[in-house]
Amino acid sequence: MSRRHVTANLDDMYVALPVLAGIVSTAIFASSTLPMLNKAWRTRELGSYSLGNLALANVGNAVYSVYVLSLAPGPVWVLHAFNLSSTAFMLLWFVRFELLPRRRRESGGYGPRGVGQVDSLGGRRQ
Repeated sequence: MSRRHVTANLDDMYVALPVLAGIVSTAIFASSTLPMLNKAWRTRELGSYSLGNLALANVGNAVYSVYVLSLAPGPVWVLHAFNLSSTAFMLLWFVRFELLPRRRRESGGYGPRGVGQVDSLGGRRQ
């Protein structure tokens, strides 16, 4: 085996190692975030989340997109796309399942979990 061949193999390894690390870290991050997304969707209870935090995370992801899109496509694009979509879903779900119902309750629209809502026959629930 020539010295040039050994050097080429080492160069390939140094290129492949960061890509492999990116793939593994993307899988770890996604697997750690999916249970949170599943629980948020299933229970629709997002009261423990902060609107400010979710909004800032989305703004930060939007700005970070400028950087990520300047990089060559690879695992970082997949990770960022997943992070971008998961924070966007959390913000949308927070607004839909927490913020809007809270505002309706405060304005007298209806009480907690159906109290005061009109049922299918047109009567009000007590």
